[in-house]
Amino acid sequence: MPQDPIFEVVFQSEGVCVGKLRNEVTNTAHKPFQVSRMLPTDEGPFQGGEDTSPTPLEFFLTGLVGCLMTQIRVFAKKKKIDLRELTVNCRAHWEALADPDVPYAARPVGFEIDVAVESEAEESQVRDLIDGARRGCFVEATLAQANDIRHTLRLNQREAVEI
Repeated sequence: MPQDPIFEVVFQSEGVCVGKLRNEVTNTAHKPFQVSRMLPTDEGPFQGGEDTSPTPLEFFLTGLVGCLMTQIRVFAKKKKIDLRELTVNCRAHWEALADPDVPYAARPVGFEIDVAVESEAEESQVRDLIDGARRGCFVEATLAQANDIRHTLRLNQREAVEI
C-alpha cells in the first residue's frame, strides 16, 4: 500500500572540471530546505590527480556514516533515549574488474558498519533505535535497494539524448 510522503528531499548537483582530476561540485538542496554549497573532489597520484581534496569515495562514505549518525541522534532525541557517546565505523570494499571497453569496471563487495553507543537505555531500546535510524538514513536506504539511474548526453550543445 503506497504511503504519502511526510516530506521530500530534493537536491541538484553540478560538477565542473577545474584541474587534472579536480572537480568542483555544487550541491543545491531544494527540499525540505534551501542551501547551496560547493564541495571539491580530487584523486591522489594513483589515479593521476593532485590530492588537493577528498576523493568522491571519501565524500560518499562521509555521507553514509554521517547520515546514519545524524539519524541515530535525531531519533534518540525523539524517543527520549539518552546517548552519552556514539561512534560509527564503516569498512567499505570495492573491486576493480577487467572490462574490455574501459580501463576497469567498479563492483561493490560490501559494507560493514559498527555502531558503538554509551547509554543507560535497555539494549532492546538501542537496537530498535538503530534499526529505525537505518530505515531513516537516506544514504543507507539508497544502498539497500536497486535504483533507477538514468543518464543523458549533450554533445557539442546539441539536444540531450538518453544513453
